[in-house]
Amino acid sequence: MAGPRVVIIGAGVVGAALADELSALGWTDVTVVDQGPLPATGGSSSHAPGLVFQTNSSKTMTELARYTVEKFGSLDVDGEPCFLQVGGLEVATTPERLTELHRRHGWITAWGVEARLLTPAECVAQHPLLDPDRVLGGLLVPTDGIAKAVLAVEAQLRRATARGVRCLARHEVLDLLREDGRVTGVRTDRGEIPADIVVCCAGIWGPRIARMAGLDLPLTPLAHQLAWTGPIPALAGQKEEAVRPILRHQDADLYYRDRFDGLGIGFYGHRPMPVPADDILPFDDAATMPSVLKFTEDDFTDAWTETTSLLPATKDAAIEEGVNGLFSFTTDNFPLLGESPDLKGFWVAEAVWVTHSAGVGRAVAEWLVDGHCSSFDLHECDVNRFEPHQLAPEYVLARDCRNFVEVYDILHPLQPSGDPRPIRTSPFHPRQQAHGAFFLEANGWERPHWYETNSRLVEGRDIPTPNDWAARYWSPIVGAEAQLTRETVAMYDMTALKRLEVTGPGAAAFLERLCTGKVAKSVGSVTYTLLLGHDGGIRSDITVARLAHDRFQVGANGNLDLDWFRRHLPADGTVQVRDLTPGTCCVGLWGPLAREVLQPLTDDDFTDDGLKYFRAKHTYVGSVPVTAMRLSYVGELGWELYTTADQGLKLWDTLWRAAEPLGGVVAGRGAFNSLRLEKGYRSFGTDMTYEHDPYEAGVGFAVKPDKGDFIGRAALERRRADVRRRLTCLTIDDPRSVVMGKEPVYDGPRAVGYVTSAAYGYTIGKGIAYAWLPAELAVPGTALDIGYFDRRVPAVVAEEPLFDPAMSRLRG
Repeated sequence: MAGPRVVIIGAGVVGAALADELSALGWTDVTVVDQGPLPATGGSSSHAPGLVFQTNSSKTMTELARYTVEKFGSLDVDGEPCFLQVGGLEVATTPERLTELHRRHGWITAWGVEARLLTPAECVAQHPLLDPDRVLGGLLVPTDGIAKAVLAVEAQLRRATARGVRCLARHEVLDLLREDGRVTGVRTDRGEIPADIVVCCAGIWGPRIARMAGLDLPLTPLAHQLAWTGPIPALAGQKEEAVRPILRHQDADLYYRDRFDGLGIGFYGHRPMPVPADDILPFDDAATMPSVLKFTEDDFTDAWTETTSLLPATKDAAIEEGVNGLFSFTTDNFPLLGESPDLKGFWVAEAVWVTHSAGVGRAVAEWLVDGHCSSFDLHECDVNRFEPHQLAPEYVLARDCRNFVEVYDILHPLQPSGDPRPIRTSPFHPRQQAHGAFFLEANGWERPHWYETNSRLVEGRDIPTPNDWAARYWSPIVGAEAQLTRETVAMYDMTALKRLEVTGPGAAAFLERLCTGKVAKSVGSVTYTLLLGHDGGIRSDITVARLAHDRFQVGANGNLDLDWFRRHLPADGTVQVRDLTPGTCCVGLWGPLAREVLQPLTDDDFTDDGLKYFRAKHTYVGSVPVTAMRLSYVGELGWELYTTADQGLKLWDTLWRAAEPLGGVVAGRGAFNSLRLEKGYRSFGTDMTYEHDPYEAGVGFAVKPDKGDFIGRAALERRRADVRRRLTCLTIDDPRSVVMGKEPVYDGPRAVGYVTSAAYGYTIGKGIAYAWLPAELAVPGTALDIGYFDRRVPAVVAEEPLFDPAMSRLRG
C-alpha cells in the first residue's frame, strides 16, 4: 500500500471515480464505504438517466464534462460500454431559444469542444421523431451521449480494487473520528476504520455527513421527474439501446433519451420538491432505493402533453413507469469541492452530477496528491467560497429551489438572483435609494449599477445604445456617470470589497511569505500584489496596506482569500486574521476634482506631496475618522475612504455636500466596469484565475524577484520562460456590438480564444473586450473576430492601457 490512509464515503460515480484516480496516482491505501450494495448503492447514480451534455457557460464545468466523456468512453464492463456516444442535440421552438442556442454554441466553441448549429431539417434528420413544424433550429455536440452510471461505477471500482483499493458495501457511516482538530477515521455500523484523510462523496446524504465535521453544505436534494414510455410503434425493431442523439427541449424544461424502442423523459417544469437529507430513507427501508420517490403523475401532465406535440410518434405510446428521483442542487449551481476549514483531513466532493463525475474524481485526486489541481481551475467549485449568509438554511433552500426552476431558463449574465433580497446593505443604502439606485446583488450586497437621478445628465452626451442583449440591465445613465467621473468627481460605494485585517508580531513575515510583492515596507505603504498557488497560478490579486507596524489591511476578492490566509497561519499564534467587511464601509472618491472635494473637509495634507499615490493614512473627514488610501480602480485621481459602519452615512453625507456644488455625481457599477477596462485593470475570477500565471495575465509587474521566497515562486520561475497565451485587449468600433464575456474569438475560421470582460468605453468611444489569445496573436493591430450570437464582430488587438498610459491622471 502507498500514500496516506484514505476513506471515501460513498461509492457512486464520484466516489468510484476518486478511488480510481487516486489509485492511478499511486495512493492505494484507500477504502471506499457505502451504506448500500455495490455497484448500485441507491444514491442518485443508481437511477440517473445519464445524459451528458458538455455545453456550459463555465469553462471549468465543460472541461470536467469533457474529461468524463473521454474517460467513460474508454471504459467497459465485460464488453458492455459505459458510454454511448450518440451526440447531444438541443432544439429551439421559439425565436428566443434559437438566439440562445447561438450563445451556447459560442460557449462550447470557446471552450474547445466541437459543435455545430443545425437547420430545422438537419435537426429532424438527426432525430426523426421531431415534428418538423415545431423546430426552428438546433445545436449538436457530437461527443455528447449517455453515461451508464452504474456500469461506470463498477468499471472504475474494478480498476481501483486491482490496484489495492478496498471497497466495503453495507457500511453506514455513523460518525467521524477526530483528534486535535484532525480527522482520524470513521465509525460505521460495522466498526471503526482509521484514516488520515476522509472524503465525503455521499451525494444527497452529503449535508448529513458534513455536519459530523461541523461543515454546513449549501446543498439541497430535490426530486426531479423521470419517466419511461412503453414501446413506440415508430421505433419497433430497434435492437440498440440508443441510436438517436440525447435531446433537450429546454423551452419546455424537457429532455429525452433512447431506451431501445421507447424513450426516457426528464422534466424540470414541475414545482420544486426539496427533501431534507435527514429524511432520506436508509437503503433497506426504501421501496425501490433511497433516491427514488413515488412518481407524482399530476406533476407530469404538462410534460406528456408537450412531448406528444414535439414528438408526435409518442401519441401511440404511454408512460409505463416513472420516478421522482433525488439530485443535488447548490446555491450557485457549482459543485462543492475541497477541505473543511475546521477539521483537517476532511474533504468533500459533493453536488456532482454524472456529467462531471470523472472530471471531479480527477481534480480532487490531483488536489490531494499534489496539493493543487493541475488539470482544472477549481476556484468556482471550492467549498470555502461562501459568505456566512450563503450557508443559512433559509437562503440555501430558496436559492436551490430557484436554481431547479431556472435550470433550463435563458439567463442574462446580470440577471438578478431573486429572493431572499435584500440581505446585505451598506450604510449608504438609504441615500442610494433616494438617488433612485438600480441595484444588483454581489455576494449578498445590494450594489448600485446606476442612479436614476442622473438621468438629466444624459442629454447632450454621445452615449450609444448597445444591442438588445447588452442593453438589458443597462441604462444610458451608465455612460453619463462614466464620463462625469472623468470630467468632475464621482462617489462610488466600494463597501462590497472584501476587507481583511492581519495583525500580530508575525504579520509582516506572514504576508511576505504569501505575497509576490514586498509588503513589509514603511507604515502607510500600499502594495498591489498577488497570491499564488504552489503551481504558480494566480489565486488572487490583492492590495496590502501597512497601517501600523504589526497591522495590515488587505483588500481581497472573497472568502477564498480569507480561507487561504487562515490555512497558512503560523502555529505559534503570532498572526491573527479577521474579516473587517461587515463592520466597515468604503467610498471611492474619484475624478479630477476629487482633491477639491476632500481637502476642505480635513486638516491633513492631501496634496500630491501630502499623500502620494499608493499611500495610506488615518485622518478625519469632517467629524468622521477614516483610513484614506490613494488608490483608484477607475484610473482617476482619488481615494478609497474607509470608516466604521456606524459612521458611514455621516461620511457619505459629508462628501456629497462638498461634491454636489462642484458638479459631482454618485456613480454605479456599470460606470466602474467601463472605466476599469479603459485603464486595463484586471478582475480576478473573470479575467484571470487559478489556471493563469502573472506573466500570461499581464500582471508580472506585481512579482518582485528580488524579494525572499514566497508560495509559488519556484513554479512561477519555471513557467515564466514559456508564455504561450496572453490576456489581450481588443477594441470594437461598432458601438452596438458590445459583447458580454465568454464569447469565442476567431482568427479567420479558427476559434483561438475567448472573451473574459467586456464593456463600452465611454471615454475612448469604442467597445472593449479582454480575451485570452495565443501569444503570437496578441500583437497590436492584429484583426480578429468575436463570435456574438449568430454573427462575427470585427475587433482589433490594441495597446493597453487605452486611457492615460502615462498615469498622469492618477498621479496628479
